[in-house]
Amino acid sequence: CKGPGVCRGGRKDVALRCAASLAAGRQPRCPRLPRPAREETARWSSAAKASAVKINEKASREKILTLESMNPQVKAVEYAVRGPIVLKAGEIEKELRKGIKKPFTEVIKANIGDAHAMGQRPITFLRQVVALCTYPNLLDSPSFPEDAKKRARRILQGCGGNSLGSYSASQGINCIREDVASYIERRDGGVPADPDNIYLTTGASDGIATILKILVSGGGKSRTGVMIPIPQYPLYSAAISELDAIQVNYYLDEENCWALDVNELRRSLNEAKAYCNPKVLCIINPGNPTGQVQSRKCIEDVIHFAWEEKLFLLADEVYQDNVYSEGCQFHSFKKILYEMGPEYYNNVELASFHSTSKGYMGECGYRGGYMEVINLHPEIKGQLVKLLSVRLCPPVSGQAAMDIVVNPPVPGEESYSQFIKEKESVLNNLAKKAKLTEDMFNKVPGIHCNPLQGAMYAFPRIFIPSKAIEEAKTHKMAPDMFYCMKLLEETGICVVPGSGFGQREGSYHFRMTILPPVEKLKILLEKVKDFHIKFLEKYA
Repeated sequence: CKGPGVCRGGRKDVALRCAASLAAGRQPRCPRLPRPAREETARWSSAAKASAVKINEKASREKILTLESMNPQVKAVEYAVRGPIVLKAGEIEKELRKGIKKPFTEVIKANIGDAHAMGQRPITFLRQVVALCTYPNLLDSPSFPEDAKKRARRILQGCGGNSLGSYSASQGINCIREDVASYIERRDGGVPADPDNIYLTTGASDGIATILKILVSGGGKSRTGVMIPIPQYPLYSAAISELDAIQVNYYLDEENCWALDVNELRRSLNEAKAYCNPKVLCIINPGNPTGQVQSRKCIEDVIHFAWEEKLFLLADEVYQDNVYSEGCQFHSFKKILYEMGPEYYNNVELASFHSTSKGYMGECGYRGGYMEVINLHPEIKGQLVKLLSVRLCPPVSGQAAMDIVVNPPVPGEESYSQFIKEKESVLNNLAKKAKLTEDMFNKVPGIHCNPLQGAMYAFPRIFIPSKAIEEAKTHKMAPDMFYCMKLLEETGICVVPGSGFGQREGSYHFRMTILPPVEKLKILLEKVKDFHIKFLEKYA
């Protein structure tokens, strides 16, 4: 025998069995060798094992990447929407599949705004166009409407090699950016939009992180401060941590339906000037997790404040289609800025964001989005394109999906009636579920829920007795994390504690999506009600 896997007789099958035996730590039994040769093989095998032990000992050297040596900014990142409670929900799901008995039969994940995961049906026209772009042979099929084929052909003509599988320009496919600009002009009543100011992104999150990355600079007291609402969507605090920027909190007014007060903005800004250089103001409208829709007057006040204090405005408008309350209307920051006159419109730097993930579409998985950035310094524009080029381009299928959001069927086209029926059905259902959730929560002692004016979440305030707060401390948990963990373990309902979004000291909340089908949502709300009453009885 010449060693592991080398057969003296030239037999490949025997060589393979020999090597496999040695790898498994077994003595190979070679049918071609006489007994003495087999004994020699055994001695060789023992030597190989000893050598392997030494190699393993060397392999157990200290790791290069540890919690101590890793990037501290990454370690500081927290994202509550997919945090510890969601990991616990996953563990419980595995236990249920193994047949382990629980007081419930399924985990209801109400922690995230993932419409299709909650059973919402896709918009037919959007899927038809993306299917045609993905497999162009379908363009010859009579099963697809002509208006869908027309859009698919236009998108494909903008792709390299007429294929969705090619890279696009870093800023996105040109014809889709043109469609986004046309959409913004229609939405804003004729306010001009330039395709050159449009950047297609991997969801809105990618655009927000990119703009923050290019804005953050300085050190010590000159380090960039980023003003964010509290409660906030944890993307912002996570991105700020990763960039080692300074988070500057301003509080929304819960007693006034989560309104934004400019006096609170001024307090926050003035305090922050003592330890950083605040130069970015983030607004989420409609609000996440709070669901408020800002009035025109509020937006005007915010724009004037940003102009006065020389702040770069970030307007997160991904829920612009999700407005439910009577008397509420979505106003884009771009439109109001334009209508305030040239002194504002030509000077205030504004980045606005939209996405395929929310609205009536709910196409989270495509990761389609765009940002419009206006009044950017020409040299910075080049730097932004350079930064975007590092990630090559956003997913081209997501760009195609975004195109259908901004360029849907119009009256007179073949698909219009089905499209508008599906769109209105989704939005009307969400409006009903928003009112149902608000009404049911406000009937529960110890829970208060502001009107859900927009978006797709409830953020009720919950009363937690002092005895429960003390028990939470023994578990090294925030009180609302303790509450939400108990809710999950006893009912199977997964929601996100308010501490993951930020809240005023001494107040407790949780965020819950209203996306489940109406009947399941009713069951969910009844379970929360029963749990909360028992929780109060136990800890009061």
